[in-house]
Amino acid sequence: MHPRPSPIAASLYTLRDFNVDVVILHGPHGCCFRTGRLLESDGVRVLTTAMSENDFIFGASQKLEETLKKADELFSPKLVGIVGTCASMIIGEDLKEAIIRANIPATVLPVESHGGFGDGDNTEGAIMVLEAAVKKGLISQEESIRQINMLQLATKIEKTRGMAQGEYIPPSFGDDKVVVANKLINALKDGKNVAMVINTKKETTYLFADIINLPYNDINPNNKPVIIANLDDNIGLPRIKNHATNITNELKENGIEINYITGGLDEYPASAKKATEIIKELEIEFVVVVGVPHALTIEELDIDSVAVTDGPRIVEPLRKLGYTYVIAELDAHSKTLGTYKIVDSDFGNIIREEISKK
Repeated sequence: MHPRPSPIAASLYTLRDFNVDVVILHGPHGCCFRTGRLLESDGVRVLTTAMSENDFIFGASQKLEETLKKADELFSPKLVGIVGTCASMIIGEDLKEAIIRANIPATVLPVESHGGFGDGDNTEGAIMVLEAAVKKGLISQEESIRQINMLQLATKIEKTRGMAQGEYIPPSFGDDKVVVANKLINALKDGKNVAMVINTKKETTYLFADIINLPYNDINPNNKPVIIANLDDNIGLPRIKNHATNITNELKENGIEINYITGGLDEYPASAKKATEIIKELEIEFVVVVGVPHALTIEELDIDSVAVTDGPRIVEPLRKLGYTYVIAELDAHSKTLGTYKIVDSDFGNIIREEISKK
């Protein structure tokens, strides 16, 4: 009942993860403009064919052809993505025909997504990009199947445990961060078995990893938290692997050891299950889960728990799942696009302040 990301936005982000040079939105100039502007910060040039009212009637194939040629002239790209929008796809625009006529040297991926594609799930847009990439030989069929399975599992989690449950969810900013920070600090000080779980996706990990990247040894040198993370840098698209490498190296440089690797950054729907099993085996007494905490079955764990999310509308679902405390970090995407280093989080800064007082 409330707005959610569309397949168009998912197509844009997935093309970004293939390291495309240019993306062309075939639609009105305002379609998905915020996502387009944000992706410019990540080094992707985002253009639009700026379809107008006449184009909705007579078509805009020529505009797409001209925009492809202009993109080649301006940027000399090697890899270009074209993303359909509601306007161009409903009237049946032929992306492939325009690509043939433009005949630019770059490899061009046509993605015929729109806001209502399939069931309207944003993951549908990502799947369309993967299928187009297989046809162009950019990834193998096997890798595409693995990623599509993850995306379908992610959709299932959102529909059963997250924001896509079909009901209106009021936004909330969660619990008092100072109070929760001191709950964590006291758990370490008192010698409890504490685990910090990174179960994140894509570039937002640069913000959530900050909550792990802290001087917890200063609290109790004999009681380090166990670090569990989906930071396998051998899994995923090129940009995703690079994020995992960057974050792992930075944590290591700061003396933070990852004790258990649960998967790659695109495997958060499945890596959460592995994290749950590890927490049970280690008899953890206090856990902090950052990123996509609703993927972890916290209801199976009778322990004190903190969920750190980037969505105000996921706060109440997380409480219903059984988390003791819930923290909301705002603007995770805008804070992490274009960065290759861990960035400060609000909760992380508060924990630092509280540790310094002890």
